[in-house]
Amino acid sequence: MIKLELAFGLLVLALWVFSVIDVITSDEGAIRYLPKVPWLLLVLFFPLAGSVAWLVAGRPAGPPTPRPYERAAPAYPEYDRPGRAAAGSPGEDEAFLARVRERAEEQRRAYEQRRRPEEAGGAEGAGGPGGA
Repeated sequence: MIKLELAFGLLVLALWVFSVIDVITSDEGAIRYLPKVPWLLLVLFFPLAGSVAWLVAGRPAGPPTPRPYERAAPAYPEYDRPGRAAAGSPGEDEAFLARVRERAEEQRRAYEQRRRPEEAGGAEGAGGPGGA
């Protein structure tokens, strides 16, 4: 009889620890019916009833749903982060990249045009008489 009570106690303890950690690590916006703090207090003060209530009613349902324009399966996960925006279609992505390339090319041309007069002015001053 004592072994059965000990096993039940360990089961309740494990359920309680799991529930406390789950409440703490859950996203505030995904928790159902109550805010995070009342759920945590309920689980802490009523280990068995609070843990069961959390698992049945409060725990977020399923995996978090991705937001619109969020990557579903990143091609390069080491560069991706949750919430990072992605193009809705491959055509939009290609159009965006083309505009980025055009803008970068315009910036390179403008930089070269600004740099040429500076180099020409600097070369005349350095080679004149009286130099070292």
